[in-house]
Amino acid sequence: MNAFSLAACAEMIYLDRPFLERVEAIAGHGVDVEIWDWTTKDLDALAATGVPVVSMTGYVEGDLTTEEGTARFLSTAEESLRAAERLSCPVLNVHGTGLGEGGIPVVANEHPTPADWLRAADTLRRLAELGQREGRVFTLENLNLPVDHPGCPFALARDTRTLVQAVDSPWLRMNLDLYHAQIGEGNLIELCRQSLPWVGEIQVADVPGRAQPGTGEINYRAVALALAEAGYRGNIGMEAWARGDGEDGSTSVSDAALEEFIRTFTVKASDGATDRAES
Repeated sequence: MNAFSLAACAEMIYLDRPFLERVEAIAGHGVDVEIWDWTTKDLDALAATGVPVVSMTGYVEGDLTTEEGTARFLSTAEESLRAAERLSCPVLNVHGTGLGEGGIPVVANEHPTPADWLRAADTLRRLAELGQREGRVFTLENLNLPVDHPGCPFALARDTRTLVQAVDSPWLRMNLDLYHAQIGEGNLIELCRQSLPWVGEIQVADVPGRAQPGTGEINYRAVALALAEAGYRGNIGMEAWARGDGEDGSTSVSDAALEEFIRTFTVKASDGATDRAES
């Protein structure tokens, strides 16, 4: 039995197909599906595919550091919970602020004040209460500042871990995105080990380029073995562009990218250490 459950983001692969066909193509590889903004989707049609959607965006607007932003953050989280119920989606993902065109933060605040930290922790505590009420987990994702999300508050994994620890609820966990963490922090295996008690999901893409594992500098096979050996048994989500042979996102390239992801993160639950020795 594989140590991890696997999922892939339908926003980033099979880009030559309509969205529902992307979902079905991912499921054809035996992998679950993740989505971003649910407001742009036909939720009834998506639910009718029968494909498990295991993670989706958990808010529409708002942020964690302004009075108006936190109110909007919690209000749209309620809307997202209703959408998640329609999809039977167990996990809803959030960030320190809404992200606009090209991933640029709507409310930039790279250096939150102590008051900002307190407001964020209080808002996330209330978010966890919403999750508990509905039986769904919210995850707080780390992002990167230098490449994709300049000015985003609480961007580092150590920031998201601090907030999740402060709330201390099983209904709020970390979404530990290793693509973003490699750019912002590095030392990924140790970061995983330190964070695992608080992790609800791990997302992956390679650096540079945010493409599938095996296209960049990260030794994701070593990461997979270390995670299995450390006892992680949760979801690994590929949130990556499919690239190869000069093409981006076509069906053949997406098939190859997804298969590479599956090979990399297929590790027997019982033998992470053994597999490491034999590799």
